[in-house]
Amino acid sequence: MDCKERLRDCFDEMVVYKDLKKTNFFSALSLPSFMRDWLLKKFEDENGNFDKDDMVRFVKKYIPRKDDWTSIKNRVIVEGERVKFLAKISIDIDVKTGQVSFALPDFGLGYKDTIVEGDVWAECKDDLVRGNDVWGMIELGYRSPEDFDIEFEYESKRSRGKTSRDGRIRLISFKNFCPYQIDLDQYKDARREFSTDEWIDIILGAVDYNANGYETEEQKLTMLTRLLPFVEKRLNLIELAPKGTGKSYLFGNVSRFGWLSSGGVMSRAKMFYDQTKRKEGLIAGNDFVTLDEVQTISFTDTDEMRAALKGYLEQGNFTVGDYKGVADAGVILCGNIRKEIMDADGYSNMFTELPVVFHESALIERFHGFIKGWNIPRMNDDLKVDGWALNSEYFCSIMHELRSDMTYRTIVDELIIVPEGADTRDTEAVKRISTAYLKLLFPNVQKVSDIEPREFKRYCLDRARKMRDTIKYQLGLLDVEYRGKDLPAFSVKGLE
Repeated sequence: MDCKERLRDCFDEMVVYKDLKKTNFFSALSLPSFMRDWLLKKFEDENGNFDKDDMVRFVKKYIPRKDDWTSIKNRVIVEGERVKFLAKISIDIDVKTGQVSFALPDFGLGYKDTIVEGDVWAECKDDLVRGNDVWGMIELGYRSPEDFDIEFEYESKRSRGKTSRDGRIRLISFKNFCPYQIDLDQYKDARREFSTDEWIDIILGAVDYNANGYETEEQKLTMLTRLLPFVEKRLNLIELAPKGTGKSYLFGNVSRFGWLSSGGVMSRAKMFYDQTKRKEGLIAGNDFVTLDEVQTISFTDTDEMRAALKGYLEQGNFTVGDYKGVADAGVILCGNIRKEIMDADGYSNMFTELPVVFHESALIERFHGFIKGWNIPRMNDDLKVDGWALNSEYFCSIMHELRSDMTYRTIVDELIIVPEGADTRDTEAVKRISTAYLKLLFPNVQKVSDIEPREFKRYCLDRARKMRDTIKYQLGLLDVEYRGKDLPAFSVKGLE
């Protein structure tokens, strides 16, 4: 049985046929990967065939664009219709009144204009409280000012607060975007059926890339390095790469649990906490936050942002005014790099490419590793997946669940021998990156004896050391205090 047959046999309905090389059908729909694969799973037959017309009709009906929002409001508010569509929804519970409201961030609908009534909340709350933003099929209706009947007045009194009599868009029903349960144990067991080389190719297919389009294993593994913050909490990376290597696509389309911010203005309020709105920022509601095209990002207050980042990158907490928050999102900086700097392979000052806020060694040291994006080939048709592959929507859910599995860090702590006097930040960076590689490439490993020491060294420790070593070298170019300080000589138990 070849690899593709074993893949279908092990993962069954979590495998879909992706044909991104021969058709631009999906690119024309402008859908993120996780939603596209959800559609494929819904419409494909067992041979990977689907009716394009049926899918287009479904997309037009249930996946509206931002431009369609005015039309939706007209149907709901003026025409009195019930409208159902796929969207990302977030929930707020008013402490003073007990009233539940919702927001649709992609359409600009805020909490003050909505309501979730008691019977609907009782039915949907288990799904809606799973995270800050939840994808699902929502159904909207309207409660006009005239609709405040006895039942609603009773609800107002029961909440012991004043309830606005303004019209509200109301949630009628909600169905989770991911109706199945993620079985991590089954996923881990399935990994045992594949060699490491096969598994690397399977992961590439899961995130829409064709493994046969790469010339070397190094190219493949550098591409997969971008996924490390998807599986490990608070893993902070910097990547500089040539244009067209797919940075924005991978960080912005593969996982519904992350956030990609491209250029523009970034404030402490948006990133961490907005004191005016009393609302946590991007860092609290996502697995990772990627600042793409970082050269073009400007910060409203450089010193304020630098101080907030240093505290968060070190400890995972942040303080804004009298608000103290905790989060576990990784922070990734992505930018393009000039050819002359790229040709130096990390041995010239690369961080001159970054905004001034990052021209400080104490801040850069808090980033765990560096991705040499010039080792990733420019995107071309041969790199687009064409065949059976893991469903991206399923795979991003698996990566999200793996973030909370502490088994792997325990194994890494036991395997890595730390020399005396090793710098604490270097040790933590190397161990955190090694843990992420272990989760991504060897999810079946549940105890030290499950992995060969040489395999762990090759695919986890050595790669982690190289990523951290680039940060160390760049620190020496930024600040004389760091010059000549080599990375500790970490080794693997059993290979001393």
